[in-house]
Amino acid sequence: MLTQLSTVKARLGIDEFDVKNDSLITAAIQAISARFDKECNRAFARAVDFVHEFTADDTEIRVACYPIETVSKFELKSNESDGWIEQPGTEHLIRRNCVISLTERLGTWRDQGRVTYTGGYVLPDAEPAAGQTELPDDLEQAAVEQAVLEHMTHQDTDVYGANHAAPERSRETANLR
Repeated sequence: MLTQLSTVKARLGIDEFDVKNDSLITAAIQAISARFDKECNRAFARAVDFVHEFTADDTEIRVACYPIETVSKFELKSNESDGWIEQPGTEHLIRRNCVISLTERLGTWRDQGRVTYTGGYVLPDAEPAAGQTELPDDLEQAAVEQAVLEHMTHQDTDVYGANHAAPERSRETANLR
């Protein structure tokens, strides 16, 4: 998740021991994190041995989970019978931590290439190790604000079971259809 329950509760001013809405807030954080991935067309969370497939005649591979830390292997598949065949010694260069540039093509446009790598951001619930990149503060803050908005919206619409009185309607408003 792009933020933690404790961070959202602190932003909302909810005591850490008040667990009444924890499951709903956590679900909102999970949904918001997935929405960020979808809207940005990428995966933010750090992943080890992330697999990305591409057309084998590509030499500039834009991966979905970055920043890239390491590349483990390249593989080529020309047909289903032979399956994936590792391509040892494939020369590559990582550009701007998000594009893998190959010095030559792995195959033709009819072939499928695959790269296995480690990349993405270390999320707020963990400490980054050497060579790892933590989630930028502005991304976490954006997720926090979205979770706060979701929580406040649900409180106003009585999703949490609070006893909100319906707004009074004037005689003019009541007669409108």
